[in-house]
Amino acid sequence: MIRYALICGDCEHEFEAWFASSSAFDEQAARKLVSCIDCGGANVAKQIMAPSVRTSEAKAKTGSDEEQVFREFARKARDHVAKNFDYVGDSFADEARSMFYGEQDSRPIWGETTPEESEALKEEGVPAAPLPHVFTPKKPNQKQRLN
Repeated sequence: MIRYALICGDCEHEFEAWFASSSAFDEQAARKLVSCIDCGGANVAKQIMAPSVRTSEAKAKTGSDEEQVFREFARKARDHVAKNFDYVGDSFADEARSMFYGEQDSRPIWGETTPEESEALKEEGVPAAPLPHVFTPKKPNQKQRLN
């Protein structure tokens, strides 16, 4: 489908209409099937139009309703984790273990583990689960270590 800005050559009324293709407009106009919505005249022509170009940002925002709902849900989940969980970086396994064994107060945390650390936590019964990438917030800025 293509949308054209049209103008009536008789009354100069400007309007828009949709056509299956560019050739469909040409064929219908030649057969006098395109008429002005104001005066009914068949002397209708296409106007010069700027192309409707979708940016990558606009493409990302489009999609099915389900996709948009999921993107919004994922954004809210990332925001929730960022605001309510402490980022502990690569010391996640040690922190989770310490809380599990009562060495420190429990609190919500997130961070990284190696596959081996993750398996060890599982074997010990320490409650931990991978955070899907889509729900993972950006890592907060860490103080850079100097020598």
